[in-house]
Amino acid sequence: MARRKQVSTSRVIAADRQAIFDVIADPAMHPVIDGAGWAEVTGVQDGTPERLSDGARFGMEMKLGAPYPILNTVVEFEEGTLIAWRHFHGHRWRYELEDVDGGTQVTETFDWSTAKAKLPLELARIPKRNLRGMERTLANLEQLVTSGKV
Repeated sequence: MARRKQVSTSRVIAADRQAIFDVIADPAMHPVIDGAGWAEVTGVQDGTPERLSDGARFGMEMKLGAPYPILNTVVEFEEGTLIAWRHFHGHRWRYELEDVDGGTQVTETFDWSTAKAKLPLELARIPKRNLRGMERTLANLEQLVTSGKV
């Protein structure tokens, strides 16, 4: 059986699902909650919409040693429950939100099954690095929506 080309992590956050979704759907908040630590989201490019929606294209400023821009496209969108985007390499970042006892379960997934170059991502251990970053991102998201600061 083929191994799935995804890594995911979940966290229950004691906050309203829509309030959490609103943070994720705001590109200006991505540098605030980013927990990657190795390929940092540092800012929003000019022309990026204030709020993401189905099919929206948005540019982020990144840094991996040197700064670089990345253009993303929202490819999955259900208001308040699901948002995913991909960039030109084809891999996706997905957030799924579900009401549960105690708040909202937020699941973040890095999906490289749609990537143009899967093997280089795996050889560089990007999925494992991204999993650790996603865990920190969800912790930052929780801190932001429950206390107002990271």
